Amino acid sequence: MSDAHDAFSTRSAGVNAVRGTASGSQRRRLWIEITIVLGLSLGASAVYSIVAIIARVTAETALGDQSAALNPSQSPREWLDFTYQFLGVFFDLFPVALVLYLLWQPGISPFRRIGFDLTRPGRDALGGLGLAAAIGIPGLALYAGGRLLGITVDVQASPLDAAWWTIPILVLSALRSALSEEIIVVGYLFTRLRELGWGKWTIILSAAVLRGSYHLYQGFGPFVGNAAMGVVFGWCYWRWGRTMPLVIAHTILDVVSFVGYPLAVAWWPGLF
Repeated sequence: MSDAHDAFSTRSAGVNAVRGTASGSQRRRLWIEITIVLGLSLGASAVYSIVAIIARVTAETALGDQSAALNPSQSPREWLDFTYQFLGVFFDLFPVALVLYLLWQPGISPFRRIGFDLTRPGRDALGGLGLAAAIGIPGLALYAGGRLLGITVDVQASPLDAAWWTIPILVLSALRSALSEEIIVVGYLFTRLRELGWGKWTIILSAAVLRGSYHLYQGFGPFVGNAAMGVVFGWCYWRWGRTMPLVIAHTILDVVSFVGYPLAVAWWPGLF
């Protein structure tokens, strides 16, 4: 695919946004900025996740007999549980706001710069639905295979007690994950690494490994699955120049996982 047809390259043609245009001092500043952003967000999650998988594989209990809760209860008191859950989602979105602010330039909207806007609602929705189907079905098969092989822990996607606010909080949690991962790991990181002169597949594969690494606490199956998802999403972003369909797809996948988990437990209790 030539640069003339490269949507990502076209959208990244702002000041110092074309591949390799950053000067020496700008490169140092960009690396510091990237380190701070990842240290405040998913980079820290990746480090904790690596420590977690080391702890899991060195534990006496087999990896396949262990479990991980994605949305655990924060308090036995319902109003406190809701408050903690809501505040957790709210404050986790600040790193997303930070990278959008860092990508802002006079006359250049950060939302339009990474394709996170409403200029193509129909095409973005169709792209998101297609990606969700393409990733979701193989993802379920990979999770089931990992459980059977004993390399994936029992992931409890929605262990919250039933309450009037449970489903809204789970939907917000799904949106939080989608925004954090797609805006930071794809929209922001791809833009900055391209400014540093990195090539297409170096960026895509590096971001995919990062995506897989902060899911390692779930086992090796989710690492492989999320890294593969990162490759697909990264290629689509490079091709389309838009994070909106990625956010839509990711939100759909997590809503199905979080809200649909109790149904899956009821239908396939032996697996889950």
